[in-house]
Amino acid sequence: MLDAVKPETPVTADEAQTSESHHVGPSFQPTHPLALAPVTSPPHTVDGFVKEFLAELNTNAGVTLSRSTVNDQYLSLARTVRHYLSARWLENTRKARETKAKMVGYLSAEFLLGRQLGNALLASDLEEIAEQALAACGIDIATLRAQEVEPGLGNGGLGRLAACFIDSLATMGVPCIGYGIRYEYGIFRQTFVDGRQVEQPDSWLTLGSPWEFPHPEHAVQVDFGGHTETYVDADGTSRSRWIPAWNVLGMPYNYMVPGYQNGQVNTLRLWSAQATQAFDLPTFNSGDYADAVRAQTFAENITKVLYPEDSTPQGKELRLQQQYFFVACSIRDFLDRFILDGDVTTLPERVIFQLNDTHPVIAVPELMRVLVDIEKLDWDEAWAITQKCFAYTCHTLLPEALEVWSTELLGRLLPRHLEIIYRINDEFLAEVRAAYPNDELRARQMSIIGEYPERAVRMAYLATVAGSKVNGVAELHSQLLRDKVLHDFSEYWPEKFTNVTNGVTPRRFIRLANPGLSELITETLGTGWLTDLERLEELEPYAEDAGFRDSFVAIKEANKAKLYRLLQARDGVVLPEHHLLDVMVKRLHEYKRQSLKLLHIVSTYEQIITGKVAADEVTPRTFVFGAKAAPGYRIAKETIHLINSVAQVVNSDPLVKDVLKVVFPANYNVTLAETLIPAADLSEQISLAGKEASGTGNMKLALNGALTIGTDDGANVEIRKLVGDEHFFLFGLTEPEVAELQAKGYHAHEYYESNPQLKATLDLIASGHFSGGDRGLFEPLVSNLLYDDRFMALADFESYLDAQAKVDASYVDQDAWARSAVLNVARSGFFSSDRSMRDYIDRIWHTHPLR
Repeated sequence: MLDAVKPETPVTADEAQTSESHHVGPSFQPTHPLALAPVTSPPHTVDGFVKEFLAELNTNAGVTLSRSTVNDQYLSLARTVRHYLSARWLENTRKARETKAKMVGYLSAEFLLGRQLGNALLASDLEEIAEQALAACGIDIATLRAQEVEPGLGNGGLGRLAACFIDSLATMGVPCIGYGIRYEYGIFRQTFVDGRQVEQPDSWLTLGSPWEFPHPEHAVQVDFGGHTETYVDADGTSRSRWIPAWNVLGMPYNYMVPGYQNGQVNTLRLWSAQATQAFDLPTFNSGDYADAVRAQTFAENITKVLYPEDSTPQGKELRLQQQYFFVACSIRDFLDRFILDGDVTTLPERVIFQLNDTHPVIAVPELMRVLVDIEKLDWDEAWAITQKCFAYTCHTLLPEALEVWSTELLGRLLPRHLEIIYRINDEFLAEVRAAYPNDELRARQMSIIGEYPERAVRMAYLATVAGSKVNGVAELHSQLLRDKVLHDFSEYWPEKFTNVTNGVTPRRFIRLANPGLSELITETLGTGWLTDLERLEELEPYAEDAGFRDSFVAIKEANKAKLYRLLQARDGVVLPEHHLLDVMVKRLHEYKRQSLKLLHIVSTYEQIITGKVAADEVTPRTFVFGAKAAPGYRIAKETIHLINSVAQVVNSDPLVKDVLKVVFPANYNVTLAETLIPAADLSEQISLAGKEASGTGNMKLALNGALTIGTDDGANVEIRKLVGDEHFFLFGLTEPEVAELQAKGYHAHEYYESNPQLKATLDLIASGHFSGGDRGLFEPLVSNLLYDDRFMALADFESYLDAQAKVDASYVDQDAWARSAVLNVARSGFFSSDRSMRDYIDRIWHTHPLR
């Protein structure tokens, strides 16, 4: 029996300080010379890996190999891989601190990481060694990979983008700390009951998380509530003091963020809320057991779930608590870990905090509070520092998605911060009035404080005023941001606005997700393309190579077969072979128009069952949806119910069984995406023009050889320009046409009355055909489309079906389709998150790789 034991290499006292923050306990200073010795990695050999793995199994899991469970083995494997990364991680952190390198502090409410094992093995160049070592122990590494539970730390594109960005910064050697929240239950685990979405807790931590390093001794205290008071300090200066009513502790958990085989390992630091006094023993002894832990329960609610339902006042307050909690912890943490000499005036030379949407914008008044109230800087000096330390990424064009917080709630929860915001606004408006002396309307429009429908702080405006730069995330989005959403600000500060088109990491979304395609690219181009993705353009001549196309198609078919096996095992779904795989995966929202995709499916089905079109004349398709709806978003949840109801009817109808299949696997996440995206033939990017900021699913699908059907919206515009009109299925109104139609008055029912195919489609839904004869079940959805079609699905219906007809015609010629698919891959290298990071560095951050 393999049973060797080797103790884990201890972390020295000096390196232990790399995770130090403004903490409750005393700092530990090394005194023994051995405490300063560097931590070394285990040997990169199969025997060395076996020894490390067995030591982990014996000493940490407390079992022998023969008695270990799959979970024991997975946890031990993960911790073994950690050993190979930790020495460089500690060394990189020490260098960043001691060389005073300028760092990126990436503040994000979400980090949708996906499974960590595969990425860590890839980054540390241990894939083959680990596989061979485990095989020597009689273990199939694939079984352990499947055991990993994806961290529930994000919801969709925003969180996955943050994960891609910190991956790229590590790969580029740029020092970065990602700051976020360690949600105990994440967003939610989606299940379907009778076709309806039901939310379940995402208990991702149940079996343990081997990738995190908890540091309870470095907890940060975060205050809430209370009141402020003024006083005169020893220098005779009048100052403000916050007297909070209650507080919680922020406990840090560190995750390593390894670069791709370059020795750079950055940090993701997530915060968990705990009570300052978790247990009241006298109350417990009196028999009131629930009240004895009330403070603990109250505190821990802050980091229980991502995006708590905010349709209630309590939900709104909890969201604001979350946002302030993690940025207060993060700012204090950075100051204490990296401003070692206490000179906070050097802060702009040490960090740029990137605000990933409006969720972390409360960090602006928090930094001002720290600089003015705690560090005793005067206001002007503190404000000059603050304006250099923040940059803001806006991820939306929807007015309802630009966060606002009522002054009543802010004043009650964070009274000192509201005072600071008022002063920022007063001084800003004085500048605006000086620049536009006869334009009080402009001043009102630009005020950080909105007056209607209630007095509230407009967080996007605060971020724009405070940030050194404001960027959109695609060319069209950035233009609309300047022209519409923040027009007055861009006119006042044209130099402050820029664009950085989003990107995705090719390490996860090609190399790990699509190993067959990755190997084909490497065989064709050689190595190096994973960190220089624009080299994919070298594939373009191979689109004319029949042998290359055959290999490409064989990989796509293998990816489909892998997906079919997964869905059968995961969801009990059997998919037909040789169908066009039509994929729409994204958050469920009206503007993304899953309803329009559904109208296409129902229209095709209606034409077959009424005999207008013969089944054998239809291109066989499998439609795959993946989406979660926010728990309180009624229309979105009803749309999910309708999709599942249509799927049930279509999939059981013998008239269409060979040509139409509709599938909606529950709980779409990164893990499922890594199998689904490489298999897709057609990428559905059909939002109303002018509503999608960028999208990143469109990039992942194009990079894996799916052709796009889409509107000229978000990054679709750039995808179409790069891949060429002949390899992109464009449809729908343009953004100016949308604006013109809205101005004239859009009446959706007129499209219904004038288009027989659209009328037949909606009438079939309204008839109860998909609801067991119940005409009322989906009536709200039909009425919403007819009379409140905010995102113009009916206006684009005819154009969309015309584009789908072109898809059918193109797919008939499989060789031409393969050529287009290869060109989509070859021309999409621009959409690497490495390129996005270079743009941020050049245009916004001005940081450098760690030498």
